[in-house]
Amino acid sequence: MRIIFMGTPAFAVPSLRAIAEAGDDFELVLAVTGRDKPRRSSRAEPEPTPVKKAALELGLNVLEVDDVRNPRFAGTVARYRPDVIVVAAFRILPPGVFELARLGAFNLHASLLPAYRGAAPVNWAIINGEKETGVTTFFLQKTVDTGNIILRKSTAIGPDETAGELAGRLSETGAEVVVRTLQLIRDGRAEVSVQDERFASRAPKLTPENTRIDWVEPVEAICDFIRGLAPKPAAWTLFDHRKVKIFKAVPAGFHLPEADEQKTVPGRFCIENNRLYAMGLDGWLEILSLQMEGKRAMDAGEFCRGFRCRDAAASFS
Repeated sequence: MRIIFMGTPAFAVPSLRAIAEAGDDFELVLAVTGRDKPRRSSRAEPEPTPVKKAALELGLNVLEVDDVRNPRFAGTVARYRPDVIVVAAFRILPPGVFELARLGAFNLHASLLPAYRGAAPVNWAIINGEKETGVTTFFLQKTVDTGNIILRKSTAIGPDETAGELAGRLSETGAEVVVRTLQLIRDGRAEVSVQDERFASRAPKLTPENTRIDWVEPVEAICDFIRGLAPKPAAWTLFDHRKVKIFKAVPAGFHLPEADEQKTVPGRFCIENNRLYAMGLDGWLEILSLQMEGKRAMDAGEFCRGFRCRDAAASFS
């Protein structure tokens, strides 16, 4: 079976490696990925994508692509005569590309479709307080993330698990599901099911607007929001007109004296015994790690040592 693999980030690498290790029945004829670019800062040297690095280590042919809608890209794909195209965390392919696969093109998606269709399924599952998620393989069709499901595999979301940690686990689970999906297609035993639109939900792209902390939310929701965006792009707020990224926070049984407690507002923060607390709608949470704009990431104790009084009497906004 001639396979073209398309992917870019670290999430896709375990699937690429698993296919390469799955046996002689699967021939990886091409790995398609994005172009080299600075990946740590705008001033850094261009770096290959994680998929390109892995593909070169495996001795595969690599194609870097800017525009998947360019007819020349479809022409290149056609020349490799793929039986199957496997997509994992790549771009939206036009029908003129994915229809070139003789046995079909399928995508690995990091949710239990039809839930969390879109660019950031891992993040939004945690943000929304889900207790379970998983991975899905499905055949591509014109409308994004709506194709017929081949396989799904579920997993529990840990109560303190961050998006980065969950994505790492799902990438390994996804690799197993990708190989199993290829085996079913090879053997002509891939049975598909239509997605039930009644259970569809969205996982939109993360932006500066939808990653800002709303302190007028329950504490548990704020903590889910923070871990759902950690470590990148990170939930953020403002303090003294400067952006502050918060990477970890937990609900806290903290209380000010009653007279002071009545004066607090959501976003108010307080330093007590070198620990940093912030108020949500229904109580306090403890911030454990953060990063002030222009500074490196630090634990809350280091942040607290920058204040000289017991109660900072200030607020995030």
